[in-house]
Amino acid sequence: MALALGTMVMLMSSVTHAQQGNCGDPFKDAGRLRFSTAFWQKTDFCKHSVPYDEIFSGGPPPDGIPPIDRPRFEGMSEAAQWLSDQSPLIVLALEGEARAYPLAILIWHEIVNDSVGGVPVAVTFCPLCNSSIVFDRRVDGQTLRLGVSGNLRKSDMIIWDEQTQSWWQQITGEAIVGALTGRRLSLISAQVVSFEAFRAAFPEGKVLSRETGHDRSYGRNPYTSYDSNPRPFLFEGQIDPRLPATEHVLSGIVGGEAIAYPFSLLAREGVINDVVGGEAVVAFWQDGAVSALDRGDIDSSRRVGMAALYARTLDGRRLTFERNKAGVLRDVETGSTWNVFGRATDGTLKGAQLERAFANPHFWFAWAAFRPETRIYGQ
Repeated sequence: MALALGTMVMLMSSVTHAQQGNCGDPFKDAGRLRFSTAFWQKTDFCKHSVPYDEIFSGGPPPDGIPPIDRPRFEGMSEAAQWLSDQSPLIVLALEGEARAYPLAILIWHEIVNDSVGGVPVAVTFCPLCNSSIVFDRRVDGQTLRLGVSGNLRKSDMIIWDEQTQSWWQQITGEAIVGALTGRRLSLISAQVVSFEAFRAAFPEGKVLSRETGHDRSYGRNPYTSYDSNPRPFLFEGQIDPRLPATEHVLSGIVGGEAIAYPFSLLAREGVINDVVGGEAVVAFWQDGAVSALDRGDIDSSRRVGMAALYARTLDGRRLTFERNKAGVLRDVETGSTWNVFGRATDGTLKGAQLERAFANPHFWFAWAAFRPETRIYGQ
């Protein structure tokens, strides 16, 4: 929720229980609701997959944090006038198009509804969970317009769609309330990197412009020092003690197994060869990107680096990766060099592309809240 932490107030409203569907009172077993139903005239509250008492208002009303529905983009030279080399961006390369969405903008909007390479996408960032995830917006043949509901569950943003007013959990991509309950949005591979890394890999790429039609302090972080907070704001429940609550982790599910790589470990190792769910993978880490949730000025925040997870089997051949003393990523088998985007930049395999696994950056507490069975690499 893009509000100063000191001024955010949880909304505890009295609710008129509107009857939805044929289930009578859908809230009869929920006790005192902590969200308002006044706006949700089309939401089928009879259908839900989680207890209603786990959902509460974070303060803003639906779209009180406005998504960007008509994004405008600019070239590298224009973007360089306001972004620094270390500025963190969500990068999406799809069907020959490469676009970057600065967290300096997304921290104030949380969702960008866009179309990249002809694919309708939703680029999402939940500041309270540090979760950057991109989805395909198509469900059952219709393209959804997604927004910020204003509600939270386990501190994670709940998204809503305009067509059915169903509610979607951002970290899982699953509809948890409404007509589409049980459906999942398809994940689209993306990663968080620095502006410098994006510019080097995609010199013709485009960057989301600050010309959004909204007046916001782009580049400012309203969650100062949040990523060093031992008790995450608005999180209810027990925090998994295996890592500090706001440890940055690269986490996802591979072959049915949940895995998390702490950024602190990735920074020491540089590269990790692993087998997850029976699949050979490699985690790359590179210095250069700052946290969007540290200092008030994002670009002057502490550096946390950037990471991505890839399958390390290429054309039927399993590769082993290492980082040499100069910090260059290379595979042992051919000596080819690689970048953080999983692309061979020199050597025998130059031009080859590793298949990206679906792993994204999160805060540890948030990922563990939804995937408590997660294995932590190194433990």
